[in-house]
Formats: sequence, structure tokens, C-alpha cells
Amino acid sequence: MSAPGAILTRPPVVGGGGTGMVSQLVLAVVCAGYATGAFLGWGSKELALIMGDFGLSCAALIAAVSCFLYARDEASRSESSFRPAWLLFSFSSAMAACGNGVWGWYEVVLRRDVPNTSPADLFFLCFAPPAIVGLLVLAKRPVTRAGWVCLALDSWLIGGSLLTLSWSLALARTAHEGEGEGVGHATLTLAYPLLDIVLVSMVLALHFRRSSANRTAVNTAIAALALTVLCDALFTSPLLHEHYRSGQLLDAGWFAGSLLLAYAPWAAVRMPAAPSLKPLAAPRAARPAAGRAQAPPVTRPLASSLAALTPYLAAAVCTLGILYNVIAGHRVSRMAVFTGCTVVLALVVRQGIMLLDNIALTHELAQKENHFRSLVQGSSDVIMIAAPTGVLRYVSPAAAGVYGRDAEELVGSELASLIHPEDLGRVVHEVRRFLAAPPADEPTTRIECRFKSGSGEWLNVESTVNRHQGGLILNSRDVTERVRLQAQLEHNAEHDPLTDLPNRALFTKRVRKALGGRRISDPGTAVLFIDLDGFKQVNDTIGHQAGDELLIQAARRLHESVRAGDTAARFGGDEFAALILGDGTRDRAAREHHVREIADRLRLTLSQPYRIDGNEVRVAASIGVAFAEPGVGAGELLRNADLAMYRAKKGGKNRVELYAPQMQAEVVRKTELAARLRSALSDGEFVVLHQPVVDLTTGEVSAVAAQARWRSAQGILFTPAEFLRVADESERAAELGRWLLEEAVELAAERRRAGLAAPVSVRLSARRLLDKSLPIGALEALLARHGLPSGALIIELADSDPRISFDELERRLVGLRRLGVRIALDGFGSGYAAINALRRLPIDLLKLDRGLVEGVVESARLHKITAGLLRIACDLGMQSVADGVDVPEQVLALRAMGCTHGQGMAFSGPLDEFRLRRSLLRGEYPVPGGAALSVLSGRSRPLLGSHDETPVPPT
Repeated sequence: MSAPGAILTRPPVVGGGGTGMVSQLVLAVVCAGYATGAFLGWGSKELALIMGDFGLSCAALIAAVSCFLYARDEASRSESSFRPAWLLFSFSSAMAACGNGVWGWYEVVLRRDVPNTSPADLFFLCFAPPAIVGLLVLAKRPVTRAGWVCLALDSWLIGGSLLTLSWSLALARTAHEGEGEGVGHATLTLAYPLLDIVLVSMVLALHFRRSSANRTAVNTAIAALALTVLCDALFTSPLLHEHYRSGQLLDAGWFAGSLLLAYAPWAAVRMPAAPSLKPLAAPRAARPAAGRAQAPPVTRPLASSLAALTPYLAAAVCTLGILYNVIAGHRVSRMAVFTGCTVVLALVVRQGIMLLDNIALTHELAQKENHFRSLVQGSSDVIMIAAPTGVLRYVSPAAAGVYGRDAEELVGSELASLIHPEDLGRVVHEVRRFLAAPPADEPTTRIECRFKSGSGEWLNVESTVNRHQGGLILNSRDVTERVRLQAQLEHNAEHDPLTDLPNRALFTKRVRKALGGRRISDPGTAVLFIDLDGFKQVNDTIGHQAGDELLIQAARRLHESVRAGDTAARFGGDEFAALILGDGTRDRAAREHHVREIADRLRLTLSQPYRIDGNEVRVAASIGVAFAEPGVGAGELLRNADLAMYRAKKGGKNRVELYAPQMQAEVVRKTELAARLRSALSDGEFVVLHQPVVDLTTGEVSAVAAQARWRSAQGILFTPAEFLRVADESERAAELGRWLLEEAVELAAERRRAGLAAPVSVRLSARRLLDKSLPIGALEALLARHGLPSGALIIELADSDPRISFDELERRLVGLRRLGVRIALDGFGSGYAAINALRRLPIDLLKLDRGLVEGVVESARLHKITAGLLRIACDLGMQSVADGVDVPEQVLALRAMGCTHGQGMAFSGPLDEFRLRRSLLRGEYPVPGGAALSVLSGRSRPLLGSHDETPVPPT
């Protein structure tokens, strides 16, 4: 790479918002007001006593009620993990309220000094134990025995050091002075500081081990208890204890501690996060604790360092307490020596535990490192690490199998040297964009490009890219086969599988392109529709395989006859088309003469004899020509050429016909046919036949396909191809489709009530599905009215018009799926936009096109194409149905290729209701194999005389 390294809002508010700010402001104002009153002496001695005793009692009572109400609220929310802690804090505050109340009874009501030993002392002593236990509940519980031992040792290290220091400074003297006043008084005198030491120890231990849940409430509770303990320590100190009177400034600390504890449980109000238009990189504290993958927690080096130094600081405090006595010349008490020794012993034990824990962690880290190294080296993907300069620093051994190059050979080379020059600019742009994006917003990206292999071949490689120390980590895999298959699928979607010419979809796209852009004003552009006359006789006389070979030769002749910039296409059957681009000629007669010459040359070329299997076969060509005109779109131009081609066939075939406006008379004829269709629908001349869909392995009937037939006056049921084409363009199309759907659902419901539960499939075009006359609500009402359960109706999505919106079609199919309707993609392998349909539409079944099935035995080319399509269906986990399975050999071939179901004359033709029920009672058809093959071969043909008509079933 030329340039080094070239390859290479705010968070949503979860708290209470404005309400929380108001609460904090009120709390601060009340505490400041109390402190101001205490500092000024409250104006009178009596008011000072009332506020110093009953004011503190009221504040503690508020804390007790607040903690109790929050604990009850936690129980109603089924969030009871911290509920005992708040109940204990409630009890602790209640004890403080009672103690202050008794103290006020003596000073305010009885107007005398509080005795040295009174009931108030009992209540005050009961304040610390429940608070200590509550702090233990809030602490994060260790998960191992060593963790519990370390927690106990840490607590003792803190408590023991504080006890040693306090005993050395004051408690020893307090205990000595209290001995003269009795054991009870001495015990009571020592109980207050000792409990405060224990409470301080728990506060400090909890600060480094607190749970991450409801952190704001826990921190506020810790601050409240810490403020209370600090005031207790000041109260018990000899300097303040002798001169303390109720209502002084020290009471403001207790008052603020009680109100802080009252506010603590409500400090973090549960509210939903503010809505966001896009994902934001919110701080970790604002992200939910469950329900989604979370980012690693933010590390706090200072807090972690203090937690690690806590044992050593505790030992230092203990040592300072003993050194103070030595330096001051005081006698070191046995209590201080004992507690100091236990602190040192606890520190030694804790260090031993930590040493063993570190050894275990080091061993586990080594095992994990070996495990991940084996994963990287054994992975089939190539893992590469690129420095910020773009030079590869590491390449996994999989490179030998994927790229055909040793990993050592690639290490030290530039990443840019492996990438195809045409892809390099796009890759550099994507990598620069990725590195400029915030890592929290975009942790990885995906790049697909071509890499050079050891043999010099360019491989399609897909890489997942991560950041790594200013450079990149690339996890790459070879997707060459996938890209080739995707290209092949895209090619198949736009090309005829037999002749490899562009199909209707691609041809329409090119016509639309020719009518736009710089050729929009070129009147010489023309479309030729070509139909081979006599092709049906070829199929009937020498077989379909010979017909396929004739189509291949005709396609080759057509492709070789058009110019390089023109397009030859096959629409299906014996219908071909050609797009002739204009040469800028403005003269109408000249352009018509030029295009007619091309059309005549094509007609003569296609009419030359074909040599097939030693036989000379002749067919003629009828060609319709339509010229591009201002205001004529692609669809209209194709339709005009089609009309001209039909005029050429009706005019005697083997001729060229130019489109003329008078050909609109054909539209009048279609209108007449539409009128006949309308009367046929109203007179009930249409009937529904059902053709069984059979499991190719077991022969069981898995579904039935509903088909509309027109009963003629001669008693023959015709396939109304011509009339259905008219219906598709007339206002009666919706009525015909609705009639077929309603009849099929009603008959399926009647069979289900008779115990013959077989799903029914109805073929509808995409345009018919999007028709406003067939809303989702009407179909839902139809299914509910007949009681047809979920999965009993299958809609076969027929070949769609290129102008159909895939977005609208996808929404309609999703709505049908919600009703329990299954969706089948009909005509797979030759239909329009099959790849887009598979990628975007909710498809359950794939139905192979009849054109692929007809020559699957005789044509090796069709065999490969059909096998590939069936493999796609299998890979997507979909069932497949082959349409037009007419002979046993096709059954055997399709089953060998993985096709699951078949429909055709090899099993049964379309049946009336009586024969269908008899068939469903039988339950299965014989499938080829052994004796079943001969039976099936003897009955496959007589059921249907041709593809155009079916004998009338008995009534």
C-alpha cells in the first residue's frame, strides 16, 4: 500500500427526570433549614430541645416508613432480592426514632437530664445491628468459598484496624474511666463506638463490593449511614460528649442522615428509556441489565486500586495505632496487641488465598490461551492481523488451504498487494469509513473483494473486520462458489434454461432501456415477435426431445443473425423475440424497409431445414414487427409486436407483418370473448377439477391442485387458455379468480368434513393477488365461513408482471401467511425475478416449471438445470413440487434429484369431485419401482387425450 494505514447524543434518560431534581432540591432545602436553625440555636432553649429530640425522631420515623413502603412495593413487583435490606433499614430507623423519642420525653416532657443508663440507650443500641445486616444483604455475594473467606477477612481487617486505632487513642481510656461507674455503664460506653466501628467497616467493605443493581439507591443508603456513623463518632468523642446539648449543630448530621435514608430507595425511579430514532452509544449505566447483549462494563481504575490496597491500608492503620502508644510513652494495652496480631494474621491468610487464586487464574488463562490458539489454527477461515501500516503481522495456517499460499509467505506482505486492483479503492474507502466510526456504534464491518491465490487465480473472499491496536483483524472465508452460484442463479433468472437466450424479463428490461436515454428520440428501434409454425407437429411426431433440439438450433440461428448490439430472446415454447436498435434514420419508409429486410432474413434463416437425429425437419416462422413511437412504452410496444405476430399467423403463417393501428380490431374480438366469458360465469358453465399432488417416495396424496375448466356444448372440458388470457385483461378477471378461490375452499371444507383432509392449492397471478377486489379481509372471512383450518389452503404465485411492485406483493403475502395460508412459487426456474422472489417473498413451496420437467429425462442440459434448482430448494428447507410429471421415467429422475412431490399424468389427470374423493379414500398412488412401474406405465397415458382437453367425468 502506498500510504501507511490506508487499508486500515446524548444517552436516553432512565431516571426520574424533572421529578428527581425537585425531590433532591426539597431534600437539600429541608436539611439546610434544619442546619441553619441548629446553628442559630432555634431562637429558644425549649424549641431547641423539641427540634433536637422530636425533630430527629420524626426524621427517623419518616425514614422507617419510606423504607417499609419501598420494601412493600418491591414485593408487589416480584423484585424481592433487596427487600430484606430495606425492611432492616426500616427497623433500624424505627429504633432511632424510638430512642430520640425517649430522649425527648426526659428532656422536654419530664424536664430533667437523661440518666446515664436509660431505655433510650437500648433503642440506640438496636440501631446498628439491623443496619449492619442490611448492608450485608446489599453487598455482592461471593460465588466461591474463597470469596466468602476474603469478604470476612476484609471486614475484619477494616474493623480490627479501626478498633486497634480507636482503642489506642480513646477507647482504652474510656473503658478505664468507666470501670469506676460500674460494669454496665462501661459496657454501654464501649458498645456505641464498637458498633460504630462495625458499621463503618461494613460501609467501607460494601463500597468496594456493592451490587450493580439499583446502584443509585445503594450509594445513597451508604452515604446516609456513613453520615450517621460520623455523627455518632463525634458524639462519643470526649471533646463533644461533655458539652453536647440537644438542638445543637451535630443534630443536623443525624437529621440529614435520616432524610437521606428516606430518600435512598426512591433515588432511581423506574421509567422507560426515552425513544430514539437510531441506536446510540449510551453510557453503560444507562443500558438495560437484561434482554440484550451488553457492552463490557466501564472499568474504574481508581476504585479497583483502592479495593486492592484496602488490606494494606487497614494493616497500616493498625500499626499506626500501636506506634502512637509507643511514641507517646503509653503502655500498649493487651487489647491493642491482640487485635493488631489478628489483623496481621488475617492479612497473611488473605495474601495466601490471593496467591493460590492467582496461580489458579494463571493456569486457567494458559489453558484458555491454548484453547483459542487451537481454535484459530484449526479454523477453516483465514485470520489475519494487519498493522496500522497495512502490513500483515499474523496469518493463520488456514491460508494454505484457502489461498493456496503458506502463512509464513504472507506475513510481512502488504494487504493491498492481495486485493484485486478493481476492488482496492472500494475496500480502502470502506476501511477508512469503518475506522472513523465510533467503535460502540459499529464494532465490526464486512467486506467482500477478490484475493489473489497462490496459483494466480482471483478468489472471492468475504471478510469480517474488527479493530485491533490501531490496525485490523480480518476473519476471511472463500465464497467463490457462492458467488458463482449466485451469478448462475441471476443468469438463470434472466435467461431461458433451454436455449440460454434472454427471457421475457431481461428482454423487457432491454426494451425499456432502448426506449429511454439517448435513444428516446430514435424512431428506428423495433421489436420482432417470432413464432415457429408447425412446431407442435414436431413434438407430436418425433418427440419432445427433438423439439427441444430444434428450439436450440433455432435460437442459435436467431442469435447469429442479429447484430452485435441487438437482442434475441425466447419467451417460452416456440415464441422468440428480437430487439432491433435504430440507426437514427428519420424517414419512415426507409426504416420500415430496413427492418422488414432484417425480419425477412430472419424468417428465411429460421425456415431452413433442421437436421435432428438424422432427420430433416422443417418449420416456418411468423414474425410481427412493431416500431417505437413517441409516447409508446415498453409494454405497449411488446403488445403491438405480439398483435402483429398473431396477424401474421392468421394471414397464412410464414410471413412478416408490420403492426398497424387497425389491428385494434383484435381487441374488439377479445371483448366479445370477454362477454362470452361473462355469460359463462353467470350461467355456471365453469367447473372445478382437482389434480392430486403425490409424494414421489410414498405415493401418498399430499394435496390437490384446483383448476378451472369450461364445459363446452359438446360435453368436452377445455383448458380455456385463450379465454383466461382475455380474462386477465378484462374486468371479469377478478370475478373469475374469486369464483375459483371460493369454489376450491368450499369443496375442500366439504371434503374435510367427510374425513378427507387434503390441502387445496389455487393458482393466482401476482397481479390478481394485488387486485383491490380480493382484499385480505375477504379471504379471512371466506376461510372462517367454511371453517378451513390453517395450512389447508395453498396459494400458487404465478409468473408476475415485471411492473408489479415487490414491496406491495411482499406485504400481501405476509398478510396471507398470518391467516395460515401457505405460499408456493409456481413456475420456478423460468418465471420472472425468481431470485428476488426467493430473497424477499415469504415462500413455503417451490413448484418447478413444466418446461423443465418435460425434457428432464431426454435432455442432459435440462437434467443439470433441474437438479440445481432442486438443490436450492433442499438447501432452503423447502418442499418441491414438479408440474407436468407425465411418465414414470420422469418420476424416477425427479426423485433421484431430490424432488419431494409431483403432479401430472404419471399419477392422475384432473378429476371431478366424485373421482377425487375415491382417490383420496384410496390414499396413495403406485410410484415407479418394481411391479408398480409396470402398473403405472400402463395407466399413465389413457387418462388424458392431450394437454388441451379432458373427458367429461360421469355425473
